[in-house]
Amino acid sequence: MKRNGNRRPGLVLQERDRHLLRELSVMRVIDREQAKLVAGFGSTTRANLRLLRLTEAKLLRRFFLGTVAGGRRAIYVLTERGAQLADVAYHGLWRRRSDELLVADFFVRHQLLVNDFYCALRYRPIPVPGVRFSRWIAFSKPLAAWLPLIPDGYFDLETPRGTGACFIEIDRGGESLTVWKEKVRNYLAFIDSEEPQRLFGQNRFRVLVVANSSRRMLSIRRAVGSLTDRLFWFTECELKEEDLWNRVWLRPSGDDRQALIELNP
Repeated sequence: MKRNGNRRPGLVLQERDRHLLRELSVMRVIDREQAKLVAGFGSTTRANLRLLRLTEAKLLRRFFLGTVAGGRRAIYVLTERGAQLADVAYHGLWRRRSDELLVADFFVRHQLLVNDFYCALRYRPIPVPGVRFSRWIAFSKPLAAWLPLIPDGYFDLETPRGTGACFIEIDRGGESLTVWKEKVRNYLAFIDSEEPQRLFGQNRFRVLVVANSSRRMLSIRRAVGSLTDRLFWFTECELKEEDLWNRVWLRPSGDDRQALIELNP
């Protein structure tokens, strides 16, 4: 189809586009690097062009996030039209103007870190023989009506020894240790109830805590360790690449770093 003046030809939605829209229903917000990984774009130029076309077609909305260096990076969210075409849930969280600069947005920055973890699990190779990612669940409400606990995410890993079920908590330093202790009590109450089997079909879990610094991680670890030595694993790594599978995890007590799943069990 030829262009007519300055008008672009109509957008032909590809399966790669539909996949990106479906994933945005899970991830809620995405930046270019995450979009490249999720949609399999081979170059930054192709990713930029396609994201622009999807935005112009009103399947995505674009905003800009301020950076520490004073610049900005584009981020994208799903529109109601995009959700309809992809046949996924529309969360309707965004009341901001398109192309608005978000100077300080805790939710966006936090969600992008959660997405990094999700992408490391789903879209990067797992260097552990016999282990595969099988399920991710995102939460928008508490796990149970009687429990004010909303994890950042949940995932299953299929391993030769069975299913590894994990909750994930990304900490950016914004919650007090008092809040963390209450969160620990809530996790313990949940695990000791009948809800885990009903909701997830599992009764053994880990809670993975990823902190934004070693100092912060150790503070949370001490607070958690004062209440329990169960469930919790801690690290300060970004976990974008292979770090997730290395010996970077600490338990509430002890000084030996462990792997999430041992290479040679």
